[in-house]
Amino acid sequence: MAISDIKEYAHLAAADVESLGDELNSIRRTVTESLGEADASYIRRAIAFQRVLEVFARLTIHGGRTRSAWIVGATTLGVAKTIENMEIGHNVSHGQWDWMNDPEIHSGTWEWDMVGLSSQWRYSHNYRHHMFSNVVGVDDDLGYGVLRITRDQPWQPVNLLQPIRNLLLAAMFEWGIALHSLYSEQGNARTDSEKSAETRALVGKIARQVGKDYLLFPALSGRRWRRTLTANLSANLLRNVWSYVVIFCGHFPDGAEKFTLAELENETRAEWYLRQMLGAANFRAGAVMAFLSGNLCYQIEHHLFPDLPSNRYAEISIKVRALCEKYDLPYTTGSLVRQYLLTLRTIHKLSLPDRFLLATSDDAPETASELKFRTTVSKPESSARNPRVGLRSALRSSPGNRWVHGRRSALFNGVTTALGVGFFRKRQQILRRSRTTA
Repeated sequence: MAISDIKEYAHLAAADVESLGDELNSIRRTVTESLGEADASYIRRAIAFQRVLEVFARLTIHGGRTRSAWIVGATTLGVAKTIENMEIGHNVSHGQWDWMNDPEIHSGTWEWDMVGLSSQWRYSHNYRHHMFSNVVGVDDDLGYGVLRITRDQPWQPVNLLQPIRNLLLAAMFEWGIALHSLYSEQGNARTDSEKSAETRALVGKIARQVGKDYLLFPALSGRRWRRTLTANLSANLLRNVWSYVVIFCGHFPDGAEKFTLAELENETRAEWYLRQMLGAANFRAGAVMAFLSGNLCYQIEHHLFPDLPSNRYAEISIKVRALCEKYDLPYTTGSLVRQYLLTLRTIHKLSLPDRFLLATSDDAPETASELKFRTTVSKPESSARNPRVGLRSALRSSPGNRWVHGRRSALFNGVTTALGVGFFRKRQQILRRSRTTA
């Protein structure tokens, strides 16, 4: 099932893991010591650009007279909301800019433009997700409580509805994040009065957010309130879907591994680094897409250094990729389309009971463990060209694994598994069987 011995899975000795950790610590120190006015100017420009973009969008929506103007305004507003949530709100709340000592750009004071409370999100995300990334039973972000994305999560009949749940989660992602954060916060050994206070705080934030988007701005538009209301709805939908795609492509495609509680026992900082590297995935993006994704196209780098400024992830990625080469570790990346199709494959196929799945529970694209290598007939050997044999070589030499067949095969399998007729036939059979049993 999930990985319980990360050193064995990574094919690295304890000394190699600690050496890797030292090199990653060196990267952190180098970036931290070089932070300065250029970085501060970046976030200030990003905030100013986002606010100008939002003002332009709302003026276009209110003042435009054509359908084209409405489309431009609604789309621009969706982009402005995306930038506020992803590149600004998410990263500021991680404390990436706390070193500036600017009370307006600080993790303790920033409240983002969505229904969820940033304070509740900081506990569920900054602590539970980033500290215990992909640890089954601890990291609540593994499927967000509504999707089964690893075989370590027991199958239940309700999982048959995963394809529909996935679509609903995409469309209402900000609401899912808000409720998910409240659930995580209230599960933290709180008294009933504390839980009630947290619920009231979230309800208050929802009331303010809904009032702003769906009451205040439409009311300010007078007779044209419907135009503003539908534009706000469309902008929020656009922001939700894009945020969902970015987050899912960074956490659930093939190669983003999961871990058991046993892995946390006596975990060193170097092993924590290694868990972040193996548990996240990147997607390729140019400068514009990187900005719109909050630089979460560099999800591996973000998980390694969640509190370092996002504008540094591109340069950090070059060094992290070089370390993956040095220690023979996979650097999981691909196009956005490929990563999302592989994610869809996992979501759709894990809606079925395990008996309908072909791969073993220790050697599946979405769920793997160190046990998969104990049955490998031939083991990769070191050479002058590759003196250190690590996980990447082991994966390539494993029979029938995804690394052997290449990108085109993985993409093809992702499409056919996610959208194939066989999947729907199996699901219908299970549904009929459930009705008969009932």
